[in-house]
This record gives sequence, C-alpha cells and structure tokens, in this order.
Amino acid sequence: MSPDPSTRSSGRPPTLREIADKAGVHISTASRVLRQPEPVDGWSDSAQRVRQVAEELGYQPNLWAASLRTRKTTTIGVVMPRLTDGVVATMFGGIEEAATAAGYSVLLSSPPDDLDAQRKAVEFLISRQVDGLMLSSIHLPGTDFVSSLPIRSLPVLLLNRHIDVGLPYVSGDDRRGGYLAGRHLLDCGYRDLGVIAGPDHASTSRERVAGFRDALAEAGLELPPHRIVASDFEVEGGVRAATQLLSTSTRPDAIFTVSDTIAIGVLGVARDLGLSIPDDLALVGYNDIPVVSQLPVPLTTVRSPARKIGATGVQNLLALMAGRSVESVKLPIELIVRASTRYQTSDSSIPN
Repeated sequence: MSPDPSTRSSGRPPTLREIADKAGVHISTASRVLRQPEPVDGWSDSAQRVRQVAEELGYQPNLWAASLRTRKTTTIGVVMPRLTDGVVATMFGGIEEAATAAGYSVLLSSPPDDLDAQRKAVEFLISRQVDGLMLSSIHLPGTDFVSSLPIRSLPVLLLNRHIDVGLPYVSGDDRRGGYLAGRHLLDCGYRDLGVIAGPDHASTSRERVAGFRDALAEAGLELPPHRIVASDFEVEGGVRAATQLLSTSTRPDAIFTVSDTIAIGVLGVARDLGLSIPDDLALVGYNDIPVVSQLPVPLTTVRSPARKIGATGVQNLLALMAGRSVESVKLPIELIVRASTRYQTSDSSIPN
C-alpha cells in the first residue's frame, strides 16, 4: 500500500507520534508494537491498527537507534578469505542460511590470507559493532595474533581452521580424512606415495597430512621427506608441486593432495607428461567440490561437510552470544571413491 502523503511532510519518514495519533493509541503502545519484528498471534485490535497505519505511511524502523537501546545489532561478523574457492563459498552459504533463519545478518570481510589483512578485517567488523565473530582462516600457531585482537568480551568462534588458544571451533575431522585417504591408497596396493600439502600455517593441511602419515605408520610404512611438497590451495600451486614430484625418473605411483583444487593442477601436469590416471598415477583429493565428479577421470576425494560446518558454526556462536558454554566440534567426513584410483591385481597385503 502506498504511503499517505497528506499525513506528513513530503520526503520525510513518518514519526512514531504520527503513527500513534492516526491509530488512536498512546505513543508508547505504538513503539512497543513496532519493536516486534513480526505480528504476534492474538494481538489486540489497537496493535493491529498500529501495524496497518505504519504500513500505510511507509514506516521503516530505525535499526541504528534500536541497537543503541539494546546494545545489539543482530549482526554476525565473519572473516573468510578465498571466497572464490568452492568449499569456502559453500561454507559461507551455510553461515548465511543459518544466520538468516535465526534472525541475524552476516557482515563478511574476505581479506587475503595473511595476518595483517586479517587483523584489519577483524578491527573493521568490531567497529561495526557485530554481536559475535567467526574467524575461518586462523594461522598456526596464532597465539600472538589472537591476543593482539581487540575482541575483549566479544564472543568469537573459529571455523574450519583452529588453534590451541582456548577458543571453540567447528571443523571437519581433517586428521580422519587424511587417514582415510592414506588407507584407501594402501588398500588399493599403492606403495610409492606422494603428498602435496597446503601452507604450513593452515591446521587443515597439517591435520590431513598427519592423518595420512597415521595410515602409513599403521601399515609399518613411512613417507620420505622428499615425497611431501608444500603448496597453496590453488590450481597453480598444484601445478608447481606436481611438476616437482612427477618430473623425475622416480616419481610416485599415487599422490594425495590436501585440496581438490590442488588435485586439478596435478591432473594437468599428468596430462602434459603423458601419464594416464589411474594406470600410471593414482590421485586422491580433498573436499569433493562439485566439478571433480565431472572431470574426464572423476576424482577420488574426501568429502568435507562444508555447508554443515558453516551452519553449525552459527548455531554455536549464537550459543556463545547467549552466554552458554560451547564445546569444539569435529564433524564427520566421508571417502568418495571414483575412477582416479583403482585396486591393483598384484599382492597388496599390508599388516593389519
């Protein structure tokens, strides 16, 4: 319904006094009614009349004034680099869905994955008076970084990555995921294994590699240092690392990468070197981004519950904001076997 221009000055939003007068109620009644985000069943006729008049006049609540009264902005701040990454974007989708369902808005800052940029992002979000904060790209060891942030009593939750600084976190069970990848390659019969790791400051990378090593140690095997190559989480990083691992006469017969984007880079290098997947080289990724099931050779990978990580993070942050204690959570993961690995026909027994 269009606003009634005869009730107020042109171009000026209606006041509570104008709404109360036209609805025939006291101004305190109008204020109380309009502070409710949605109509409540069983409201009186006068309350319903206030809502109707407010709609007729085009009334919009002053959220800033309301936040000054309540000291709440119903806004969650999120620091999340690499939003162009499919996994990160899916995680953020889970955050937005859960926050919206709870009546909260999300204020996102997506800085580069370095400490100075992230500190500025946190300071920016705090200056916007967010009610809680989620950090998804914390660096190991991270103690000095966290202690330097002006978070004071602001509820803070770590997402995806985590460090030992007493803050609760929500992540996938990355060590278990690395273990499943290693165990699968061993069960398939592969023995000469390589790993392309992510940045050393990322707990996700460290734990996935550690889990992979766990699987080998369980089988009485070790991963030689020269078979682990560091990378970033990008395709180009996978290309550089794969070139180092594969451009020798003693290349591995299987590679585990700590992200699917790295694995895509490996596939490009294997193609350029004339290597067949999985006949010449088996490959396991991590995260199960949608594209990897549609590759010419579909990728075996570890599926990370990215959307659920985001949604669970919001639920736990809201609990912190309500003053409740929250335990850290590692969500279960799943190995998805596709054509980039296959079981060998030769004797591939390993110790149980």
